Amino acid sequence: MKVALINKEKIDMFIAMFQLLKSCTSAVTLRFDIDKLYIQGMDKAHVCLFDITIQRNWFNKYEMGEGSVLVEDIELCVDCNCINAIISRIQDGNMLELYYNENDPDKLDINLINDENVKGEYNRYFRIPLLDLENELLDIPQVDYDAEITISCKHLIDLTSQLIIFGENLDIKCSEEILQLKANGDMGEMKVNIDIDDLKEFAICEGEEINLSYSLNYVHKMCLTNKLVSNVELSISATYPMRIKYDLGADSNIMFFLAPKVEE
Repeated sequence: MKVALINKEKIDMFIAMFQLLKSCTSAVTLRFDIDKLYIQGMDKAHVCLFDITIQRNWFNKYEMGEGSVLVEDIELCVDCNCINAIISRIQDGNMLELYYNENDPDKLDINLINDENVKGEYNRYFRIPLLDLENELLDIPQVDYDAEITISCKHLIDLTSQLIIFGENLDIKCSEEILQLKANGDMGEMKVNIDIDDLKEFAICEGEEINLSYSLNYVHKMCLTNKLVSNVELSISATYPMRIKYDLGADSNIMFFLAPKVEE
């Protein structure tokens, strides 16, 4: 199995993806099949679920098997911190290549190739051990949310970075007129009123008013980067976990799911 990325924008997105993953978990299973790379897992506390689909045409190269022999559903368990430490050192003009040889089933090769043949820059080859990790895949149903919000990643990062100073919970109030974010704690209270017209996209059930509370620490972790895409989609409902979605294009996406806080 060999997959490769040459486009700098997509390499940056791939790096940002692992930066997000390592903030939630230490290890993940990468499942490569004929059509896509699929990743699903939960954090250690089983509070946050992540679900990632990257179609094969999102990559510059996506090869399964050797020659005419096709291999399906290759599952590789990797250390997120180790992967991130390697791929974050990629340089401009490098190609990122992941290579798995079935004859050496306990290792994954990660190569940073000087694709533009820049003098003085060198190809770097890494080999990392695979982990033993069993993840049971969950069936995530398609559901209709009460409210759909698309907001600038940068704005959301800035706001959660400020809100987390004041409390552990993020209180969200949402209606047809306004989106309100609030946190309060020992240091006081911070409240942000966001005009609906300032959002990239917004939809809510007619006459609906939503009041929900989520772990601010987890929301902040799931919104730590603006290197994936410019905007992030938030879907909320009193019935289902909040969905935070990054649309990577080419039918590929990263989704996080976080259950609301329950009042005791």
